[in-house]
Amino acid sequence: MLKTLRPASLSLILIGSLAGAAALSIAVAAPAPAPRPADAEVTLVPLKWDAIVARIAANKAAKFTVVDAWATWCVPCKENFPHLVEMHKKYGDKGLAVVSLSLDDVERPKKLAEAKAFLVEQGAKFPNYVLDEPTDVAFEKLNIGAIPAVFLYGPDGKEIRRFTLDDPNNQFTYADVEKAIQSALAGGK
Repeated sequence: MLKTLRPASLSLILIGSLAGAAALSIAVAAPAPAPRPADAEVTLVPLKWDAIVARIAANKAAKFTVVDAWATWCVPCKENFPHLVEMHKKYGDKGLAVVSLSLDDVERPKKLAEAKAFLVEQGAKFPNYVLDEPTDVAFEKLNIGAIPAVFLYGPDGKEIRRFTLDDPNNQFTYADVEKAIQSALAGGK
């Protein structure tokens, strides 16, 4: 039991054993230092589409950027989001930048709070944007009919590959996305 206590608690227990049981109960009840908030590195920034594209193109440190379009109301998006976090961990130091793009309604604070909470829960410690455009405009600008949708951008900020659910006969998986990323990072685009 003593191995799990902080050194300060151990000294209080030793003093407490000398002074009696009352001191011991105070030592056990001593509060631990406040933990660092889990969301300290997770942000959700509202941006227009043109600003997002500009940020992708401006990131000269990245060889490639993967953008995952999702929303809190999209169950498959949320189910597959851990794949995005995993790709960030696996390929971030190899030149891949990861961006999540929420299509939640910026006019609905509860939805934005829900989106931020989800990102914190997932440990999404990379750029997280919420598209500051009406939903129909967002789908139009992304040229998609459904989400999840994933886009791979080259170092110049130009889209080089897209994974969408628009073709019912050709549905993508996140394994497909990862294979494309591996190929791009190996020089195959």
